[in-house]
Amino acid sequence: MSLPDHGFDVFVERSAGALLGYGRALTGSDHDAWDLVQEALTRIGERWSRETLVDPEAYARTVMIRLNIDRLRRIRRDTQLARRGGTPESYRMPEVEPLDDWLIAALRTLTPHQRTALALRYVDDCDVAEIARRMGCRSGTVRSHLSRGLARLKDASPAIRSMDGRAER
Repeated sequence: MSLPDHGFDVFVERSAGALLGYGRALTGSDHDAWDLVQEALTRIGERWSRETLVDPEAYARTVMIRLNIDRLRRIRRDTQLARRGGTPESYRMPEVEPLDDWLIAALRTLTPHQRTALALRYVDDCDVAEIARRMGCRSGTVRSHLSRGLARLKDASPAIRSMDGRAER
C-alpha cells in the first residue's frame, strides 16, 4: 500500500464519525447520512493519490451538501410523478429511522437550502460569509435561509429558541 493510500485510511478513520453526524444533520436519517458519507469518501478516495486536497474534510462536506440537494430534488421529482400517475412502489418515500420524531418532521418542512444553511451554521459552526461562499450565494440570502429555517424549527420545538441568537453572526 502506498503512503497516499495509507493517508486516506487515516483520514477515513478520523473523519467518518464527524461526517456521519453532519450527514444526519443534513438528511435527518441515519441511512441517508451513511449514503452521503460513503459517496463523499468514494469521491475523495478516487482523487487522493493524484490530487492534493488542502482540506479533505471540507471537500467531503461540500460534496455531501451537493449530493443532498440532488437527493432532495430527486425525491421531489419522484413525488410529483407519483401524484400524477398513482404511487408505484418505486416512487414511494422510504421510511427513515427516527432520530427524534419532532426533529425529522421539522427538517422535512425546510427547503434544501434552509437545511443546508442550518447544518453549516450549527453543525460546522460557519459564519454567514463562509456559508455564502460554500453555498454560492449572497450573505443576505444565507441570513434569510437561516432566519426562515429557524422560524420553522421554532414552531416545532421551543427548545430551539435558545439557538436564535446565533443566526445573526
